[in-house]
Amino acid sequence: MSEPRDHCRRIVVVGDGQVGILAAIALRRALPVCQVVLVGQQPTPASFADWSPTALPFTNKLHDRLGIEESEIVLRAGGSYRLITRFDNWDGKGSRGTLSYGEVLAPELKTAFARDWGGGRQVGQGEGRQGSLAEVLADAGRFAPPPPDQPTPLSDIDYALRWNPGAYRNLLVEKAQALQVQYVEGTIERVEPGEGANIAAIVIAEQGRIEADLFVDCSGPAATLLASHSDFALVDWSQSLPTRTIYLAQPTAPEIALEDRVSLLDKGWQTRVAGRDGVYSTLGVGDGVDRNAALAALGMPAVAAIGLTPGRARAPWLGNIVALGDASARFEPLGPYHLDLAHRQLDLLLEMLPGREIEPLERAEYNRRSVLMMEGVHEMLAFYFARPAAQDVFGERAVQGRVAEVVDQFERRGRIPFREETPLSSQEQFGLLGALGFEPGVPPAARAANQAIEERAKAEFDAAARAALRFAPPYGQWLASVSQRSQERAG
Repeated sequence: MSEPRDHCRRIVVVGDGQVGILAAIALRRALPVCQVVLVGQQPTPASFADWSPTALPFTNKLHDRLGIEESEIVLRAGGSYRLITRFDNWDGKGSRGTLSYGEVLAPELKTAFARDWGGGRQVGQGEGRQGSLAEVLADAGRFAPPPPDQPTPLSDIDYALRWNPGAYRNLLVEKAQALQVQYVEGTIERVEPGEGANIAAIVIAEQGRIEADLFVDCSGPAATLLASHSDFALVDWSQSLPTRTIYLAQPTAPEIALEDRVSLLDKGWQTRVAGRDGVYSTLGVGDGVDRNAALAALGMPAVAAIGLTPGRARAPWLGNIVALGDASARFEPLGPYHLDLAHRQLDLLLEMLPGREIEPLERAEYNRRSVLMMEGVHEMLAFYFARPAAQDVFGERAVQGRVAEVVDQFERRGRIPFREETPLSSQEQFGLLGALGFEPGVPPAARAANQAIEERAKAEFDAAARAALRFAPPYGQWLASVSQRSQERAG
């Protein structure tokens, strides 16, 4: 007869950024009888997840699970909403595509769009028709988060949140303190080995020695704990991800918008994340682009220039060390994938949470699924650099493996093969490939489509769009009214 195993007595989380603090909150909630200690190491600008002003919609669900209310992020952390991302120039100068979240199209509409927009026109561009309700609302500048307790014309629209990273971190610190997460400030001087593949303790400068049953490495790309393990090894992604230097710009004037942008420029790629405290711009360039040319392309002063060699840890859980986010994988911030990866890995850790004695099968399963997550991000990014326009900027490279398979199925059959643990759903991947300029093939179902059913689906979409526009207020006015009501309550 099996007996319940002992819980961890102490868990140490290393990393003082938003990834580490959220991990400490999650672990304290999952194991309220366990002591959780957060060891503070100020993240460097190279820790993209820790400074990210946004994530993907998965994070909204994780926030709900951890008791972090959306309204708190909006009112106290400069929160705002993204419905779509626009992609400029990835299919040549002047091209434009759009990515929305969630299952955005009825099957009949997806079939019709694959047939009608195959020949070079991008998803969302055919005859001016918008590809999702989210795009309709973003174009009109109308949105407010739907109430959770009643159906509305906006209830099926998936969205992402943005925030001010500093204010968001302060909010998390308050949550961690309320849960009695302990905090030790300092840098790690030494990692002491323990029995077998485990470590026994870490030694903090001027603070002393801290033992734990489990160590969670959220230290960013330095991977302070994981890289100290004798079994640590890296898998190189340089062949498919050619970005070599990242330039981070000082946030500019605030911008109230329901969209962000990912653009291909002559010197590299640029992302723009809108926000109530400013626009966050990032530029990525390949080999041979000098600093002056990069700054001219960025169009504003840079606060940091970061060299990048992309890749991942072969195994993110070694012994009693688990690495999350940038401590497990390094890649270009070409979209909000860093924080999404960290949050998905954290959710998986909560699912596989070990006792004092770690079962090898649990560790193996975590590594299997976490590697799938990291490789899923790798593949999403590789799609960008598989475009001819991107290869004109970054150099030609062979499209290999899973990326080639997905592109082949998309272009020949208008479908996305299923895979576990990807950051985007199959339909979101369909939208991403279309937004980048890949041409969807025509599946057999489209050739034998029932015209009456398609027309009815289009009419239903148009009716849903009209209802959503009637229901949704002007987004800027809604944000202003929320802010004003908050100030009136506070003062």
